Amino acid sequence: MSRFNYLGVCGKLVIFASMNGNKKKRRYVLQQLFWEATLRCNMECRHCGSDCLKVSETADMPLADFLPVLDEIKAAQPGRLPYVFTLGGEPLVRPDILRCGREITERGFVWGMVSNAMLIDGEMMRALSANGLRSLAIDVDGTAAEHNWLRRNDSAFDRVFDAISHIRKAPHLIWDVITCVHSRNIAVLPELRRMLVEAGVKRWRCFTIVPMGRAKDNPELLLTDSQFTELMEFIVQTRAGGQIDLSYSCEGYLGDYEMRVRPYPFHCQAGETVASIRGNGDISGCLSIRSAYTQGNIYRDSFWDVWTSRFSFCRDREWMRTGVCADCDVFDRCQGNGMHLRRDDGSLMHCNYRRLQGLSAMQD
Repeated sequence: MSRFNYLGVCGKLVIFASMNGNKKKRRYVLQQLFWEATLRCNMECRHCGSDCLKVSETADMPLADFLPVLDEIKAAQPGRLPYVFTLGGEPLVRPDILRCGREITERGFVWGMVSNAMLIDGEMMRALSANGLRSLAIDVDGTAAEHNWLRRNDSAFDRVFDAISHIRKAPHLIWDVITCVHSRNIAVLPELRRMLVEAGVKRWRCFTIVPMGRAKDNPELLLTDSQFTELMEFIVQTRAGGQIDLSYSCEGYLGDYEMRVRPYPFHCQAGETVASIRGNGDISGCLSIRSAYTQGNIYRDSFWDVWTSRFSFCRDREWMRTGVCADCDVFDRCQGNGMHLRRDDGSLMHCNYRRLQGLSAMQD
């Protein structure tokens, strides 16, 4: 399952403006590149919003096909290389994942990864560090019963806490824990906080689950409006406590909770500072966008041409002023929520700002 914003790396939008006569030309600086390195996964989580399977019909993209994209970026944007994150599926099921990281690192990019941690032990962590891994996010989705239920694996909780014991020893590594909050695990967040602090976790992020993929028709995986407000209050209280750096994801504008549940104001960076390469070569804004917003494919297009000349739907979001967004008084701050909340037809799946106002979370 794709997860953004990655370790708070998404900062303010970086736009360079130059004048050509009376016409302003804006150049969007690529800051993060996500690579769907495999669609295979060693788990079958209930909430997965991607197309990941234990046996996938989509073969892993050969490393030799991905590296020219990095070379193109390096030539076009020297001195401002983006972070490169390998995701899946589970990236550690790729037999050549260490070589992938080494090649990314040797080209001057910072290599990061999102993993379910099932394959991380002391030997693997040492190998990842030796091959350049500098940023890592892993999943802990509640105490043992809740985590194992969501992950459909009775050993998942023990495995991830064992992984934490090795991850925390890794040199030069920025890492955090991700929790997908839903109706079954929101009550155990205080206990999970205690366990994470005792395990030495310093950074923690909470996400809420979007009704897509396997979660589409499972109401247990969604929060009620009151539970969503409860989550915001929990994050505010935890941040004030100072024991662990907790923040909420970049899903959408949160009204009065802005700057209280994360250290930066909401802005969806998809297509502005963030791009992704899917397993089949498709070029998208971010891997969390599962709708039909593909802008090209590396097997037929120049990645850099796509980045510089397309993505207009991300860079001018006036088209989102429809439905509940049409006359919304916070649209200028929200800009229509995160792109991953838009369906193929452009309609909005749900709006967190509205649920915090006690209004319907759904557009339709």
